[in-house]
Amino acid sequence: MPRITVTVDGVTYEEEVEPRLLLVHLLRDRLGKTGTPVGCDTSNCGACTVMLDGRSAKSCSVLAVQADGSDVVTIEGLAQGDEWHPMQKAFHTEHALQCGYCTPGMIMAAIDLLRDDPDPSEEAVREGLEGNLCRCTGYCNIVRAVRRAAQEMSQAGERREVRTP
Repeated sequence: MPRITVTVDGVTYEEEVEPRLLLVHLLRDRLGKTGTPVGCDTSNCGACTVMLDGRSAKSCSVLAVQADGSDVVTIEGLAQGDEWHPMQKAFHTEHALQCGYCTPGMIMAAIDLLRDDPDPSEEAVREGLEGNLCRCTGYCNIVRAVRRAAQEMSQAGERREVRTP
């Protein structure tokens, strides 16, 4: 079996993995990062989105061996101690969830969206998150949350990248 080294939320792991093991299963089953849900296992829903080397990626469509040498940030790795990432705060403030299943992936995809477009319009947010499905909310509060986070990050002069501890 291949041996990989991957840094997840600032901690480096060395693991022997089957070549067919998906990154989402490595994260959840081996490393205990259960905040990354398994949604559809087909990359259609985006619930399993994580940051892979600074960009959002659907972890059900990445083999663990493909992540060898990479830096992965999960929803658990966003907060710095007790301080939530601005996107997490905005999702909470705007009530941008109902069941919460899609929320980790939405937050990760939204952070990547702001990396490329720090002041997105409502239409740009909807387009930027189209690969992440929510079956509960109708997206209104999600769009508001992303725009709030963009505004607050801009006012704070913050171009906050996802960082690891």
